[in-house]
Parts: sequence; structure tokens; C-alpha cells
Amino acid sequence: MATPTQLSSRHFYIGSALALAVMSSAKPSLADPSELVPQIGFNHGEMETGRAAAMGGAMRALGNAVTGLYSNPANIALTRVYHLQGLAQIWPEARRQTYGASAVDSVTGRLSGAFGAHYGVLDPDGVDRKFTDVRVALGFPVSDRFYAGLTGKYLTLRDNGFARSGYSLPRSNASAGLSDASVVDGFTFDAGITVKPSSSLYIGVVGSNLTNSGHGYQPLMLGGGVGYGNNDITAEVDVVADFTTYTNANGSSRTAMRYLAGFEYLAGDHFPLRIGYRYDAAPATHAISGGLGYIDPQFSIDLSIRRTLAAKEPFGPVTTVVVDLQYFLEATGMTRNPADSE
Repeated sequence: MATPTQLSSRHFYIGSALALAVMSSAKPSLADPSELVPQIGFNHGEMETGRAAAMGGAMRALGNAVTGLYSNPANIALTRVYHLQGLAQIWPEARRQTYGASAVDSVTGRLSGAFGAHYGVLDPDGVDRKFTDVRVALGFPVSDRFYAGLTGKYLTLRDNGFARSGYSLPRSNASAGLSDASVVDGFTFDAGITVKPSSSLYIGVVGSNLTNSGHGYQPLMLGGGVGYGNNDITAEVDVVADFTTYTNANGSSRTAMRYLAGFEYLAGDHFPLRIGYRYDAAPATHAISGGLGYIDPQFSIDLSIRRTLAAKEPFGPVTTVVVDLQYFLEATGMTRNPADSE
């Protein structure tokens, strides 16, 4: 994206006020989490930035900078940045909240690095799930057309309450009350590559949780995406195969597909406008998303809202609100090689 040259302070206050208004309006409802779609329990073990959530999660080819830490570690080497981020995710109907911080540095050396740590809670009056998610990623530009990366991941999770009953959903290890293991404490890793056939076309492939832990909190997945991007427009389509999250009646795992698409337009060099779509084949649920952002030479703020749509209960609707604030350290001149921001 093109970096804006100047932005008045009143714009920042407007953006901040909008984000606070949405978060304050996203109050937990009285819905029983046992009536929610399976992925609400832990969202397939995925973290999403405001940009990624707004674009339906379709970021495996073009999700650079901090977004690359969570979507494809190869992409943290796509652009030369030094970004710090604070992130908040709120799922009102699921009574789920996640907060964290992350950083990515692809400026001070050829080998890019990223770090993120998040803490979350789910349904404190029922399952009472608490978890800590820590990730460290490395990305390397093998050439100007080929990038590779690895992400090490540590998750500690505990269900401290009781399992809710009454599900009439496809079985999922990570749904509230459907897990066979109430405690998770372990490491896994992701590996990804990104290829640039041209200056605007990107192809990304990612294997997630490759140690194959055997549970839906860190599900074994293979995903790929094709994206087009220039200074003003970003568009991507992804397909993900999940081999662990959903199980058959006899407890054996079965493969489930997800299809994701997103579009982004940078208006006036300052305001990214985003829309997205996501289809989860196992519960046959559709979700639409949208978001807007605000970019300054030294910071950005992103807000996204996703809504799960369903033809009938108990598959929704479910809301996800994501807000993140980034600070561009490279723009201060403190780093060795100032670069364009995401």
C-alpha cells in the first residue's frame, strides 16, 4: 500500500471513537454457547488481525507484516517493516475475548522475525476456558520471487468449568463441551512458502500444526491462496483443508474444507476498506465480514466485524469483532532501513 504523507490528528480521534463505540456495543448476550457453531470454541486454533478478519481470513498469499505471523510466516519477509501491534478480539455470543501484542522486524536483517503472545477466555460461567497462545516466526527471502518461513507455536489451555450438553452439531474436538481433553500444554509449528510469478501476483501455501497433535485446539491443516495486490487494491481467494477439528460419530477424524475470499481498496491513501466471505463446509455455515482502517506514516488502526449466517439454528448467527492498533517503528528513523508500511 502507498504510505500517506500526512494525516490530521482529528482523524485519529474519529477512528478511535468508532472502534470504542463498536467494542462497547458488543456486549455478551445470553445465548448458550452450546448453541454456537463448532469453530467458535477455538476458531480452528487461528488468530486473526483486523485486516485478516475483515477479508474473511484469506491472507495466506498476501498477509504481510504482523498478519503474516498468523497466516503464513513466509510473508513476514515480503515487505521491509518494523511494526508493533496491540490486538483485541471479542465474540459476544460465545462470551469469548482475546487480547495480545505482537511485533515483526524485517528491516534490521535479511532474516525476518516476528513474535506474538495472546491470552483469552471463553464462557466463564460454563466451560470457563482460559488459554495462552505464544508464537515466534522466521521468514527468509530466498529470492525476489520465492519466500519461506516457519512459526513455532506454544499453547496452554484449560477448561476449568463444566461441559455443556445438548449439541446437535457436527462433532468438533474444540467446541465448548465437546473436547475429550480438558488440558492442552504443547508445542507445534507451521511452515509456509510464497511465490511471486509477477510483481502483483502472489501464491501462498501453508501447513499448520504439523506435529499433528490430534486435537482441534491445534488442528492439522493445509491451506493455500492466490492473491493479486498493488498499491491500491488487494484481492485473494484461499482454500483450507482441516484434518483434525471435526470427527465422526465413532471419534475418528474427518477432513473438512473452508473457502475464503477477501477484497481491499485503499481510499485516499489513508482508508483501507475491506470485505470478505468464509464458508465452513462441515457445519455448512456462511460468514460475511467487513472492515475499515486508518493509516498514518507512524501508526494504523483497523476494525473488522464478521457475522456468521445460517439457514436454521443452531448454526448462528455469531459475531466477531476485531480491533488492532499498529505502530510503525521504521517510520521514526530508529531502525537501520526505513521501509514502507503494510
